[in-house]
Order: sequence, then C-alpha cells, then structure tokens
Amino acid sequence: MSHSSDKDKRQPQGKFATRLIHFGAEIDEATGASSVPLYQASTFHQADLEANQEYDYTRSGNPTRQALEDYIAGLEGGTRGFAFASGMAAISSALMLLSQGDHVICTEDVYGGTYRLLTTIMNRMGVESTFVDMTDIAQVRAALRSNTRAVFIETPSNPTLRITDIGEIAAFAKEHDLLTMLDNTFMTPYHQRPIELGIDIVLHSATKFLGGHSDVLAGLAVVANDSLGRRMKQIQNGMGNVLGIQDSWLLIRGMKTLQARMEMSEKGARRLAQWLTEQPDIDVVYYPGLPNHPGREIHEKQSLGYGAVVSFDVGSGEKAKKLLSKVKIPLVAVSLGAVESILSYPAMMSHAAMPKEVRLLRGITDGLVRYSVGLEDIEDIIEDLEQALRG
Repeated sequence: MSHSSDKDKRQPQGKFATRLIHFGAEIDEATGASSVPLYQASTFHQADLEANQEYDYTRSGNPTRQALEDYIAGLEGGTRGFAFASGMAAISSALMLLSQGDHVICTEDVYGGTYRLLTTIMNRMGVESTFVDMTDIAQVRAALRSNTRAVFIETPSNPTLRITDIGEIAAFAKEHDLLTMLDNTFMTPYHQRPIELGIDIVLHSATKFLGGHSDVLAGLAVVANDSLGRRMKQIQNGMGNVLGIQDSWLLIRGMKTLQARMEMSEKGARRLAQWLTEQPDIDVVYYPGLPNHPGREIHEKQSLGYGAVVSFDVGSGEKAKKLLSKVKIPLVAVSLGAVESILSYPAMMSHAAMPKEVRLLRGITDGLVRYSVGLEDIEDIIEDLEQALRG
C-alpha cells in the first residue's frame, strides 16, 4: 500500500478489531493474495528517469514496509507511520528532531534504554535532559527552561506503572510550543491513542505487544501532522535505521491478532494483580487496574484498559532471584508483551543502565519484578507463582 491515490480506494472501516484485519493492504491488488507480499528487493528498476517513481531504493521506501507504516498510522490516528529496526531506533530517531543546545523534560521512571540514550549519547550531542515525576504537573512546569524543546512521556511507566495525565501534559506543551513524544508500548493503540489527546509523536517497541510472539525486533513511530512526517522521513532515510522486509511482514502478521491477545492477557493480568495483593510475602503490587492505584482515575480517562503487565516487590534482591529461579511457566527474560508470559528483573535487565541510587529513587528496588502475562491459563500461572514464592 502506497501514498498514491490507490490508497484511498479502500480506506479501513469499522471498529478496532475489524481494522486490525482490514487495514487497506490485506489483499494484494495484483494477485488477490491474502497477505502483503514480501518485496525482498534492495532496489527498483526505473523505466523512465524523468518520471516520478515512488520506490527507488529500499532504505528510502519499500512496499512491504509501507504497508506496515500505513497500518500503524491508521490504528494510532496519525498522518504517517515509520518502521524502524528496534524500539530504541524509533525513539532515537524521534529525539534526532532536537538540536544541539536543546533541552527535554522526561518521565523520571522511564525505560532504562531511553534513560541511557538521553544520559550517555544525547548529552554528548548537546541535548540536555531533566527527569521529573510526570504525575505531578507542578514538577513538569518547574523543569521548563528557555531552551526546553520537547517533553518525553511514558505512561504507564516501565516498570512501576505510574500514570501521567496525557491531555494535561499535551496542553502544557502546546502552551510553550514544545514537541511531545509518548512511548505507547505498554498500552498499544488498542487501549490508548495519544494523538487523539494532543500528542505529536507516538512511539512503540513493536517487539512487544504489537509483534506479540517474541520473534521480531521492531520499532514504530506515528506523527500527528504532515510537517512532522516530512522531518521524520528525512531522519529515517538519512540515518537508515529502517525495519527489514521480513520483519515488516512478521509484524503485520502479529498485529492482526493484537486485540484478541491483549484482551486475554489483560484478563489474566487483572486476576494476577488481585491475587498478588492478597499474598502476605508481597510488599507492593503495581497495576493500574487495582482500586488503590493512585493513577487509576486518570488512566481510565485516557485508556480503554489496564494492560497485561504487573510489577510487584518481593522485598529483597535475594527473594527476587529465588523467585526467578523457581518459576516454571514464564520465560525469565528481557522483554514483554508476548504470547508466553515473561518474568523480568528490572534491576539487572531493563534498568541495568540506570545507576543504583537513581533507580532506587524511582522505586525500582532490588526486590521488584515485572510479570508480563501471556496467553497461558491464569490459574496455572498463579499456581506456578505460588509454588515459587512458597518453595
């Protein structure tokens, strides 16, 4: 599917589940094939050098990748989508919109890879960062400088699942002519569509829920307007960190089942979170769907569900490592959002790049673990966790 007039012949219609399947490129117009063809080509013959040809070189554009980019743009309600080699490639490309001397305000308990990018690479490029508790608008306002150009939001945050009021931050940013970027990996466009709430750029580690099968590494970005789209295209093409063709096809295939997977995983996560709150040896449980979650009301205002990730603190690093060694069902691994459950240890995995004193200030303790609920039977998951906790 391209940006030509052919794209307008069959615009996606219907509710979200329908649009996941009927997204505009689900049938190959040339052959009637039931999936997007893999245009496994690095370059394209130019029959007429004077004619404006849409595709010339795969770094600059490829029909398979274009189908994916249009797919995610439609789901997020943006004007244009971009597919990158990883979630961090998408985030770093968005941050390349900034220039030397600029300043960004960022969610303090952001994903460790984003923290590492801002504090070890972007700072060397002359882009400064201030990390604040974005659940408190007063702290965001206090962080504003004359050279502030962007706000980077993660909600729910990883791994403590704190909730930022998207509309409130977007309004603040517009008041000061700031660019807003939001990592929507945990919620996906099924649950949360930030562009509709005023955000400029939505980012995904599509490796997670969008891909859904622990078999593809990918990042996606969606922009809210054509001007940003032109600038992002220049960065994507200039840096060349594009998603490969096979991975683009795999991601399209994974995204078709997004709603079914998210619904089942979330149902399990809600049950798991409630069960964990009843266990005497669990210090604290983080999940936006729990009645006592401080951000629940705001989350419900801007999201249609609570997601499939539950974090909880077992009290110490020793207990966490013991739990990780005894569970049988989940993968003990980096990542989340897959058909199989994944149990992660942020202190040594996703947030290993964050200095311990910084990590502890953000509530990412040595006893904190993060459970991404997959599609296994939830009673089996609970039984497995119970034996690991008691064993």
